[in-house]
Amino acid sequence: MVFRNYAKYYNLLYNDKDYKGESEYIINLIKKYSVNALSVLDIGCGTGKHASLLAADGFLVTGVDLSADMIGLAESKNYKNCDFYNANARDFNLNRQFDVITSLFHVISYQTTNDVIEEVFLNIRKHLKPEGLFIFDFWYTPAVLTQKPTVRIKRLEDSEIKVTRLSEPVHHFNDNVIDVNFELHIKAKNSGKYEIIKELHKMRYFSIPELNFILTKCGLQSLHYEEWMTGNNPSDETWGVCCISN
Repeated sequence: MVFRNYAKYYNLLYNDKDYKGESEYIINLIKKYSVNALSVLDIGCGTGKHASLLAADGFLVTGVDLSADMIGLAESKNYKNCDFYNANARDFNLNRQFDVITSLFHVISYQTTNDVIEEVFLNIRKHLKPEGLFIFDFWYTPAVLTQKPTVRIKRLEDSEIKVTRLSEPVHHFNDNVIDVNFELHIKAKNSGKYEIIKELHKMRYFSIPELNFILTKCGLQSLHYEEWMTGNNPSDETWGVCCISN
């Protein structure tokens, strides 16, 4: 999944996302666990909003994303102290190591097989300094199985377009994977032109013992798990969990 079409409407679709609050949350974690950190690698950086806010706080940030369109949008903003690269999380090589690596907005949950997640974690280990910090969030098994994914509709608009997004999940229980089928209906306000885009996002959910096993296998170890943004202990009501590891 390269999000070629989705990238065109990404910023509008997530205009209500609390990037500032999320970045402050990540910055506080970095200052708690790695007080002298300066360099940050953001894997799955999207259009660079988290990266730009981390850079504004004084970090030197490098962003990597699979989507060339997303990277193009990030580069067009000319964010200070940010560099962006179009690359696959599984096999990119920047020939340097970082104090902190982040992978946010459930990027790890897009790695849906054991082979792929191990490749990603091994590549992260290669790019992480000794005693460096790896922070990521993911879909949490107890919450997914308790709450269960449902059909959702989201409507948004800006000065140019109206967008209606329908998301329909298909649950593959034996694979710990949910197919999220997106259908976007886009209408241009001036011309009246109408477009329908369909995209499939495959998402894997993880338990803590499962992640601990994979992290250890790849030369990493978890330091702490908590509910995303709140810092509370994960529960069967916690869809998004944050892992702090090294």
